[in-house]
Amino acid sequence: MQLLLITLALVLVFIVIVQVGKAVELISVIKEEDDRREETSQSVGLWLVLTGIFLFIFMAITGYTEYDKFLPTPASEQGMWIHELLMITLVSTGIVFLITNFLLFYFAWKYRYKKNRKAYYFPDNNKLELLWTVVPALALTVMVGMGIDKWFKIFAEAPSEAVVIEATAKQFGWYLRYSGNDNELGKRDFTLVNATNELGINWNDPSSHDDYLSDELVLPVNTPVLVKIGALDVIHNFYLPEFRIMMDAVPGLPTKFWFRPTITTEQMREIKNDPEFEYELACNQLCGTGHWNMKRVVTVVTPEEYTKWVSEQKSYYEQNILVKSEEVEVPVVESESELTH
Repeated sequence: MQLLLITLALVLVFIVIVQVGKAVELISVIKEEDDRREETSQSVGLWLVLTGIFLFIFMAITGYTEYDKFLPTPASEQGMWIHELLMITLVSTGIVFLITNFLLFYFAWKYRYKKNRKAYYFPDNNKLELLWTVVPALALTVMVGMGIDKWFKIFAEAPSEAVVIEATAKQFGWYLRYSGNDNELGKRDFTLVNATNELGINWNDPSSHDDYLSDELVLPVNTPVLVKIGALDVIHNFYLPEFRIMMDAVPGLPTKFWFRPTITTEQMREIKNDPEFEYELACNQLCGTGHWNMKRVVTVVTPEEYTKWVSEQKSYYEQNILVKSEEVEVPVVESESELTH
């Protein structure tokens, strides 16, 4: 509501400026031709300057009041890196934008039509051309270099102590598989995929026996987390807005990403002053009619709370495969091919 009122007020100011400009132009009609041209040029130049001021005020107020909606508080170490790069880019290009547009509107007013004024022409200015070529090139080189540095840091190998999670997308949901106490995910084999084993997990691999599935993504704060991303059907997207993470989930093409959460859910609720706030995992690719159902809750907790939560989880193998194997013999598979690892 506050933004709406501010916008309406600025629109009204803009309308008044336009009407004043028209009134000035109307008055000039009754004057002689040369005088009318000069007055019209002056009013147009003044109108351009005022328009520039209006746009600057509007953008400044909008950016200040709606900042959190455009750029939520980064909640991961990697997210802060990306946030800093984005802010450096926005500030540097914003300063250039304001200076060039101020000069654009100012010169439109300063060099408006005047009686007996003659234009000055010059074919080129080598120093000026060198200046506006070299300076932007250097600035872009610095920003690209900073981006490459962060790129290699983000896509470096995850620390050995990272919590390993596999996120596999399907229409329309997620399989969130955690590695157990051995911190190693069990192998997968596409030849084992069936109605009861959509992931094709090889239950003869001991590493799969302590893996467990979860309906929500629970993460320990200040601990590296390695997410191995895949899909079963169409292209999906693993998207965590507050963590500045977005990675496509492509069938048959495993990808991975590691990050370190830095703000718990409770801390973020205090920052946002919203007791109902929840981090969310979403699919950022339109994957079908049930795309809306791809959301999952993400909860960031303290290491102690995470350890307690892990201790309460039961492995899928113990709950399903081991029990059924007493009634139906589980086939032994020797294949080592994997869909992801």
